[in-house]
Amino acid sequence: MNGMVLSSVRVRRSGTVPFASSAGSPPPVDGLPAAPSLLYSATTRCPRRTIGGRDGTVSRSSPPRPDEAEGLRLRILGPLRIRRDGVELDPGPPQQAYLLALLLIRAGRPVSGSELIDLIWADDVPTSALNILQKYVGSLRRLLEPSVSTRENGSYLHRRGGFYLFTAGPDVLDLVQFRQLVDAARAHDRPDVALDHYVRALSLWHGPAGDGLGRRSSADFSALNLEYLGASVATAELAVAQGRPELALPAVVRAAEMAPLDEQVQAALVTVLHAAGRPAAALSVFQRVRAHLAEELGIEPGRALQSAHERLLSRPGVADTTGPAPPPPGGRLVGRANELATVRQAVEATFSGGSGLAVVEGEPGVGKTRLLVQAGADVETRGGLVVWGRCAEGPGTPSMWPWLQVINALVRSLPVRARRQWQTGELGRLVGSPGEVAETPVLPDSGARFRLYEQAVALIGAVSSRRPVLLLIDDIQWADVASLDLLGHLAARLPGGTAVVGALRDRAPLPGPEVAHALAVVSRHAGLRRIHLGGFSQAEVTELVRRETGRLPDVVAARDIHARTGGNAFFVRELARHLRDSGRFSDADLGAGVPGTVLDVVRDRMTELDDVAADLLRTAALIGHDVGLALLTSAAGVDMPTCLDHLGRLHALGLVEPVAGDPYSFRFTHDLLRESVAATTSMAQAPGLHLRVAEAIEATTFDDNAMVERLAHHLWAAGPLAEPARTGRALLEAGRCAAGKSALEAAAGHLRLAAQVARGAGLAELELSALSLFIAVDGMRAGYVGSALDLLERAEELARDLGREREAADFLFSRWAAFSQGIQLEQAGRLARRLLDQGQASADPIVHAYGRHAWGIHNWDIGNIAESYRYLSRSVPPLGADVTRRDQAPLRHDLQLLSPVMLGLMTALHGDVDAARAQLDAVEDAAGDDPYAITVWSAFSVTVAALAGDPDWALRAAQRGIAQDPEFSFVFLGGYQRLGRCWARAMSDRDTDAAADAERLIAVALLDPPRSGLATWYGLLAEMWLRVGRLEDAAEALDRADSYVATYGQRYAEGFLMVVRAQLMRAHGMPPPTVRAVLEQARALSGKRGAHLFARRAEQLLSSGEPGPQHRADRPDVGHQPDTPADDRP
Repeated sequence: MNGMVLSSVRVRRSGTVPFASSAGSPPPVDGLPAAPSLLYSATTRCPRRTIGGRDGTVSRSSPPRPDEAEGLRLRILGPLRIRRDGVELDPGPPQQAYLLALLLIRAGRPVSGSELIDLIWADDVPTSALNILQKYVGSLRRLLEPSVSTRENGSYLHRRGGFYLFTAGPDVLDLVQFRQLVDAARAHDRPDVALDHYVRALSLWHGPAGDGLGRRSSADFSALNLEYLGASVATAELAVAQGRPELALPAVVRAAEMAPLDEQVQAALVTVLHAAGRPAAALSVFQRVRAHLAEELGIEPGRALQSAHERLLSRPGVADTTGPAPPPPGGRLVGRANELATVRQAVEATFSGGSGLAVVEGEPGVGKTRLLVQAGADVETRGGLVVWGRCAEGPGTPSMWPWLQVINALVRSLPVRARRQWQTGELGRLVGSPGEVAETPVLPDSGARFRLYEQAVALIGAVSSRRPVLLLIDDIQWADVASLDLLGHLAARLPGGTAVVGALRDRAPLPGPEVAHALAVVSRHAGLRRIHLGGFSQAEVTELVRRETGRLPDVVAARDIHARTGGNAFFVRELARHLRDSGRFSDADLGAGVPGTVLDVVRDRMTELDDVAADLLRTAALIGHDVGLALLTSAAGVDMPTCLDHLGRLHALGLVEPVAGDPYSFRFTHDLLRESVAATTSMAQAPGLHLRVAEAIEATTFDDNAMVERLAHHLWAAGPLAEPARTGRALLEAGRCAAGKSALEAAAGHLRLAAQVARGAGLAELELSALSLFIAVDGMRAGYVGSALDLLERAEELARDLGREREAADFLFSRWAAFSQGIQLEQAGRLARRLLDQGQASADPIVHAYGRHAWGIHNWDIGNIAESYRYLSRSVPPLGADVTRRDQAPLRHDLQLLSPVMLGLMTALHGDVDAARAQLDAVEDAAGDDPYAITVWSAFSVTVAALAGDPDWALRAAQRGIAQDPEFSFVFLGGYQRLGRCWARAMSDRDTDAAADAERLIAVALLDPPRSGLATWYGLLAEMWLRVGRLEDAAEALDRADSYVATYGQRYAEGFLMVVRAQLMRAHGMPPPTVRAVLEQARALSGKRGAHLFARRAEQLLSSGEPGPQHRADRPDVGHQPDTPADDRP
């Protein structure tokens, strides 16, 4: 979304204007001050329209000068600025500033809320976009007119139905003044007065419209920029005609830099310089523009520029000695000048210690990789280090594959002595031997992944401190989730001297949700440039065919190739080669003889291969994009000389190419070719080829972490030809390997397949091992809400069949946790009862503890606080007891973490907040510096503090927990911490932004999928809105909380919601008896359920008559203390 790129490749001779960035612009004219660097995006020259009065009338009165205005002054003709009485005002957060810019651009014209949302968020619209938009509108009203309340329209910003309208006069908004001055200039009969109006109008501009907002370009900004160009050209004509060219020169210089390929603007500059007595500068402009046109578009100047040149040469003493413009170098890209310039802008900062980010998007074969190659070549010529990370398609690709390539290359670039520190520790897991994976926590731990990513960033920084580094990540659409996560992590911490340029397909396939999420994460960082590559024009197709074949196609052939390929560079090349080789290159009717897809081309070429070469090619296609010669010869069963001989033939056909700097490997020239070759492999051939590749991997590869996963893939793809136990063990090892690299999604996929193969072959022990590890990995990845419940049930069944009672209880407890955390309480209740019954019948104390704990939490879920407290107080081991190691028994380890904090929560709800705090303080002390244990403590402490009405406690607990997880790695728990911080800020400081942040966090962390505490936190959100005076928002949040209680049945906070409802009713001025009735109902219900905390809060409001900002609960009466049950039966 950041960085505007050239969107037109035609020169404006009759309507189309290409704008370019300063990187692609000619240097400033010799002897002239350089205009500020401007950056635009435009598609077409908009027709001139009547500006000023919308009724078409033009005021002939002279508009006010800028320096005459007092009070509020808004500027959009350049950087967005707001001034009141000479004081600069901050427009607010970036999205709010962009909203104001959009409204100013459309001053006098209504714009719908839905359109504004699309313009602000594009394809990444949050669920709460409308609420955020309304919040921004309210903030802008208060900014522009502090005396106006949030919901009043005020003088400038109006809401009419679903539309917003900004109105302001020329004394307030520079755009209105500019258009009135231009209208006055066009309407005036006297040329001298018209020129003065134009000069005053152009003096209002200080850069591109909305310069520096860093947002997506829109047609409104482009059209406004075009108004400036048009006014500049008109000013130049008037100034030259009146013999006053110096008046137009500053504006025309700026316009020429804005649009380096706009021939009308450039011709105006040549003419003005000529008239101002500076023929040398004028000639320099013409020569540079002519060279620029030849280099970028391969064309000569048009009529307007040629005429200006001829008038210049008619001046005595002026001669053009440069000759014709030189042709562009043969190795240059066809087209793509502006896209390459944008990439270069991202990379340029690395040579001065800065950093840059760019993403190139487009359909397969459109030229994304070629653009990256050119960018890399530019950096290498300047002494920088270029490192590629190529993602590959298919389940056989090792997890973290692009980063394995990058990390290895970076380590090799360091001096030998400096390498050792990077080959150990967390980073060594990327390149070392397959590691063991820790068993799963009930609440997932992502700390290892975070440390791994941090070391990767540190390595990149160490290398970039020596020389600039460009990381080229190709085919991001094939990246596994862990690789995408590392990309997002790196974007947030990009070291100085480093640029990252990625490429991905935008179709075939469409980017999945993981890729979309990664792009959204990366897009949050300032400076990202998003570049879209479209198809070539017919003229560019013609040039590409000429370069590929050495022959210029006729018009009919070029039109046909363009139509069949859609301008896709890869398709164009392949079809051009086919036409050349078939001898039909100049046929008038090419449709009947030309294949319609690349697959047809590939199949046609393969008909020329003998059986050995075809088998070699198909085997290579199954291995991957890059193929090692030793592996291929082993898999294909040929010797090396034979293999090389056939590869020479394949290279001549354009199917494969050598790998620079690696004589032991080759690669397919394009991954689409490899896919096409693989598609020619029949169902009967594929299993045997995969088995041969697997056997070759085993025979030729030793201690290669990446090949562990590839071996598993090929054995799996070999199907019944591979022995099931062998395939299952390979998939199990692949899962361990991927999990050891924190690639949890890939690991889960391997392990699921391992369990499937083992079950089909009746290998119970192997299946249980695979399922155990799968459940561990899946719990780390998404918590138990997303667990595969059928596999949990199957694992329990297997464990019981094998006589492993404790493991069976582990799996049953995991299944119960999935339903409980996902607030599917009917299913959770049945499983909690099973755990309780099994525990009471078992002699195993761990199984017994599982039952009491699950039954206690289930009673909390359904609102029975007294019963929950009774069971949990009996299931919690004393702090300081022997702690089970997580790698030995993860559920038991985390039960020891979860039980005391759940007991603390239940103690508070039962009414004894002081005892609860003491319990939680003891948990904090026992946690020490363990990030996971601190995170568990923090998540529960902020909930207790918020429900008890203590913002100071909530803020302190939240801040310590967030400090342990600043990257929000613990998504399941981190959401509660951050919500607690928002609640504390809103309640202590009346911070409206904190409440809005909380609303967004709830949607992200608790709503999809629904998670435990959803209704509670909507109730706390209502309390936040109530505290900051937003009663309508409070009512909406409270209504949602009530609806979620009704939908999911989690009722432990129902009394609290009734207390907040009463506070809201009182704030709305409802009759005291009505409010009192609700509070009495809350007190009675909470007391009946044992939720004495909420009963006490209701009692305090009944006694005081006024809600306070904090509601501390004292110790409950003696009658509220729980009784110790004689047995565990409910």
